[in-house]
Amino acid sequence: MPRLDCSCAGSQDCQTANSCHFDIRALSDLKSRSEGEGQMAATTLSKRKGTKSQKSPPKKKQRNEPPPSIKKQRNESKSVKNKNPKKEDLFSDSDDMDEMVEEHGYMDEDQQVSDSVSEMSSDGDDLLADDFLQGIDDGSDDGEKGSDLDSDSDGRDIEDIADEDDKDRLGREEDARKEWIDNIKEGPDEFRLPTKEEVEDEANRPPDLQNLQRRIKETVRVLSNFKSLRQEGATRKDYVEQLTMDLGSYYGYNEFLIGALVEMFPVNELVELIEAFEKPRPICLRTNTLKARRRDLAGVLLNRGVNLDPLSKWSKVGLVVYDSQVPIGATPGYMAGYYMLQSASSFLPVMALAPQEKERIVDMAAAPGGKTTYISAIMKNSGIVYANEMKESRLKSLTANLQRMGVTNTIVCNYDGRELPKALGQNTVDRVLLDAPCSGTGVISKDESVKTSKTLDDIHKCAHLQKELILAAIDMVDANSKSGGYIVYSTCSIMIPENEAVIDYALRKRDVKVVPCGLDFGRPGFFRFRESRFHPSLEKTRRFYPHVQNMDGFFVAKLKKMSNSKPTPTASEPPETVEQDPRAVDSIDTNSDEEEFQRRSSIESIIAKGKESTITESKESNTKRTKESGKLQNGFPEKRKNKPKYDAKYWKEKKQQRLSREEISKAREEKRQALREGKKKAEGKQRAAK
Repeated sequence: MPRLDCSCAGSQDCQTANSCHFDIRALSDLKSRSEGEGQMAATTLSKRKGTKSQKSPPKKKQRNEPPPSIKKQRNESKSVKNKNPKKEDLFSDSDDMDEMVEEHGYMDEDQQVSDSVSEMSSDGDDLLADDFLQGIDDGSDDGEKGSDLDSDSDGRDIEDIADEDDKDRLGREEDARKEWIDNIKEGPDEFRLPTKEEVEDEANRPPDLQNLQRRIKETVRVLSNFKSLRQEGATRKDYVEQLTMDLGSYYGYNEFLIGALVEMFPVNELVELIEAFEKPRPICLRTNTLKARRRDLAGVLLNRGVNLDPLSKWSKVGLVVYDSQVPIGATPGYMAGYYMLQSASSFLPVMALAPQEKERIVDMAAAPGGKTTYISAIMKNSGIVYANEMKESRLKSLTANLQRMGVTNTIVCNYDGRELPKALGQNTVDRVLLDAPCSGTGVISKDESVKTSKTLDDIHKCAHLQKELILAAIDMVDANSKSGGYIVYSTCSIMIPENEAVIDYALRKRDVKVVPCGLDFGRPGFFRFRESRFHPSLEKTRRFYPHVQNMDGFFVAKLKKMSNSKPTPTASEPPETVEQDPRAVDSIDTNSDEEEFQRRSSIESIIAKGKESTITESKESNTKRTKESGKLQNGFPEKRKNKPKYDAKYWKEKKQQRLSREEISKAREEKRQALREGKKKAEGKQRAAK
């Protein structure tokens, strides 16, 4: 390749062509190297600007910027070059530009390199080479100079913007951190009970649900740790009253029902219970073992697009349905009687009853037939089942389900449950199931009208009817049955007057006792609630709640009849089937069972003192006692208007645990003798001292 400054212009006679050091390739490499270094410097600068957070980098030395006249000349030269300039114009422009730069002393490193290269070039070189080189020189000069200037100015702007953004970001983070710390510090004390004016103002406006929900959560939080979180000057009663009002407004309960629930449950559990009432219970099926097995039924339903699982370990026939692609109550299996749509809580009374084959059983409130068909399936269609329903309109569903499920051992009756002993006879059946009509406070998820429709009078009316029904159920059962003698009482209510109070009433009116239900889950019943005291054996009853077992609220109790006799009411006592005041279930309650026992024992000892009495207890009745001084009911005088809480058998067992009168008298005499001797010794010492 010829030398650029050689006079032969690339002829073959040139002897120095092979020794040229500055050829076109070398020049292009030099240009590309300089451009690459410029790009790397710009990239490095941008990275440094991006990573810098607080401290700005030291500024570079600014180059001597050319005066405005030179900038204007450059712009004019660029516009001329864009119009396909000729070779002479290019050379003249470049020469003029060099002269202007030299006059003002402006020269950078890249310009010096390009000038040195251009000086080495000769005017006689190849025209194409000159045009190529000239284009590279002019373009690189102007581009590099412009890029240097723009990069410096842009770099300063980017650095300033980055610094401002970093400062803003750090400021926001610091403010958020301080606010978070303040919220934590002020959290326990930020909640204050509303004043009377605020409560009145809220009553005149539509309820603010978000505010009510927040206040409910805060009130529950304070009551759970009342000692450290309570507002100064506020009592627990104030918080409970406010919580009662807020729960009633937020969930739509009337004052009576929400007040009763607040009294029964701790605040944390109360909110869980009310939330559970807002959600529907799972759909459950009971396999009809007269026609199918649970495994086969599950397979058939799965093939039809029903998503299901076994109900639980405590049931061998139950299935729980999560979702279904077909109506679960209209499948061929349902029409054929392979299963019954039945809530999980309805399984429990029949399981507690535990019917045996070839027994006589009464279902006092049978419609729509879920429990009756379950009893018949367990008995394998043997024996006799009396399915009674008082409402004639519900007999259609009862008989339809009995026929669909293939039940053949059932007789359908239409009587008032209180009249059944007259129709079927007393002491004639082995077992009775009483799923008593109730207020329905355990199935609010199915009927939300209970929230506002039930009052205290409704609870008392239901309790009065339930007491009459349970006495009728006890009278129908034969205590001498070889395999039976049991009564199961159940309700879909969680109210204590409808459950424990009714069982306690039956214990006092009939010779029965509470036995275990045979259900190893559920919560024990109340035997002590506020001022009420019930028989200790009520702990064997079982309660079920939606927020615990995920089933309807339910109560189950199982009684064993001990004898077929029943006490005759005296003139001072009301009839057996009438309860004067359901609220006064026990008018002689005391603070504890032990105190009550001591008080009643002292009454018995006073009555028996100084009189010769003989106590005879009949096998048929343990509640009557005959004394020479007259007839006494359960050891109490006839003048007492209220019947004692427990029967004579209970007090006899308690009395046997105490010391006899002779032992007590002997101990007292020994104590008196010791006091006399001590007194004599003290008097003797005084005389000796004198």
